[in-house]
Amino acid sequence: MGLPSRRDCLKSVFTIIPSISARTYAANDKVNVAAIGVGSMGVGNLGRLAKLPVNVVALCDVDSQDPLKRNPRKAFPEFPAKARFWKDYREMLDKQRDIEAVFVSTPDHSHAVISMRAMQMGKHVTTEKPLTRTISELRALAAAAKKYKNVATACDMEGHAFDELRSMVEWIKAGVIGEVREVHIWEGGGRPRNYPAIKAPLPVPENLNWDLWLGPAKYREYHAGLHPGGWRGWWDFGTGNLGDGCGHRFDCAVWSLDLDAPEWIEPQWDDGDISEVTWQWAVIKYHFPKRGKLPAVTLTWYSGGKMPPRPQELGPEEQLPRGAGYMLVGSKGKLVARGRQSYLESDHGWLLPRSLMKDFQPPPKTLPRVKNEEHLNEWLEAIKGGPPATCAFDGYSQRIFEIGLLGNVAVRTGKRIEWDAKNMRAKGVPEADRFIHHEYRKGWEL
Repeated sequence: MGLPSRRDCLKSVFTIIPSISARTYAANDKVNVAAIGVGSMGVGNLGRLAKLPVNVVALCDVDSQDPLKRNPRKAFPEFPAKARFWKDYREMLDKQRDIEAVFVSTPDHSHAVISMRAMQMGKHVTTEKPLTRTISELRALAAAAKKYKNVATACDMEGHAFDELRSMVEWIKAGVIGEVREVHIWEGGGRPRNYPAIKAPLPVPENLNWDLWLGPAKYREYHAGLHPGGWRGWWDFGTGNLGDGCGHRFDCAVWSLDLDAPEWIEPQWDDGDISEVTWQWAVIKYHFPKRGKLPAVTLTWYSGGKMPPRPQELGPEEQLPRGAGYMLVGSKGKLVARGRQSYLESDHGWLLPRSLMKDFQPPPKTLPRVKNEEHLNEWLEAIKGGPPATCAFDGYSQRIFEIGLLGNVAVRTGKRIEWDAKNMRAKGVPEADRFIHHEYRKGWEL
């Protein structure tokens, strides 16, 4: 089967079910939400919803095992007692008429098809990061968000709402460290353990509907290392630690420096077999052109234990944050931040040289703050007629995840890529098309 063209991807946005006009909400009205994917991150997200003015009226998961037993560390005391349980989100959306909004917390490969169907049925949508598995899906969801204007969308980049991140963005925009021409971002990662031996077929657990779990992905026999957890390092289902982590680690740089499409991306990796799974380590360099008065920027991403050069401003006993972090290099100094260690924790940043922190007076707050630093509050406000969420599908989330996913495309082709953003193609590298576009299993097309 041939790969869909960009025109086909965008055309498919307009072909299934017309949008339904959203109702008008009073300030204290609760929104009826369906949670799709209630294991792993889904359990944690249900805990967040439990603290918000919503009614969780439906729970949908392809695994009928009690999600609290699958991941008790993220459990909250009790599920909504009146919520209906479904296995197939399509059946749920067709039959349960009181659903007004959905929270998608499934593996990456099904984000786009679920989000699109919900939007076409007039449901408000927030979807876990990364928003999609491929760039063509990002573009299709952005086009749909522009079409269905009564539908509020958001990619759930929860760290985007934290005060400390927004303060650091304000520091950069105010020129605290001067002109920034260089960014370094690092995190852990690695390929799935015991690959390829882990691919040995196994009986499908009785509690799991394997066909529904695969969804739009091409068929394969069930094997260990995919569910629950582990799927992120497999290209058919996930986007690796770059696709997942860019929504956090790239946020400060992309937001504060107004980064958009890079001119080129140059990859290095461990030279292992990455035809099916992610790399052990990689170093990916992005080059962004001038943006108005802002200078060109080179952003380098490191994973699997690779790190940027140690700043000379650090003291003899100091090191860059281990695990995950980032550093913006300016003409007057540097901003260093330790990456989040959990989804409930903000980044933490400081200035180098340390003398910049002495008697430091933060610039005025220019960015709005989010109630209780809860990213979902932006989405709920948009549902009730407020401004679009900052990470709406046709806004910031498309921009940041396209940057991240381009790094995956570069490594998987093994070549430096010059990016033609307008035409969604890598110049002179036609083999990149199959990593940019998406091929769907029959019956699961976007």
